[in-house]
Amino acid sequence: MWFMWGAAGLVMFIDQAVKYFVSAALPLGAAWSPLPGPQPLIQIVHVANTGFAFGLFRDLGLVPILVPLLISGFIVLYVRRLHADQKFMAAALGLTLGGALGNVIDRIRIGYVIDYFDIGVGVLRNASNFADWSIVLGVILLSVAMFLEERKLQKEKAS
Repeated sequence: MWFMWGAAGLVMFIDQAVKYFVSAALPLGAAWSPLPGPQPLIQIVHVANTGFAFGLFRDLGLVPILVPLLISGFIVLYVRRLHADQKFMAAALGLTLGGALGNVIDRIRIGYVIDYFDIGVGVLRNASNFADWSIVLGVILLSVAMFLEERKLQKEKAS
């Protein structure tokens, strides 16, 4: 279980630290490009996001606070069911938990989430943050962990 809390804590720390530095370095709405050009592929921005991950479903009131808190509660309850050897799954859950709580901290503290990674071109351009990417990575790794766990159970049944 400490794998989950360690991963969650690390994600929240990194996410909040980067959000602090971006907020201190760039005014709201500003952008900086490490590779300038007419349409830079990657930018560091300071954007207020009132929606969910990657700016989806904006302006839903308390929903973007309540849904991640509910999911976080399920994660905390579920991780109790894991065995000691399921560290990979616990870490994946921790990435998801840390990302969800990292964004909730912003919503409670300032009323929106600070997004700072702006990647893409044209209509595919979207701002996000470390918490968003941790959630995505956590879900991907959780899928891998569940697949590996299922294969392990099948092998045990076969032998």
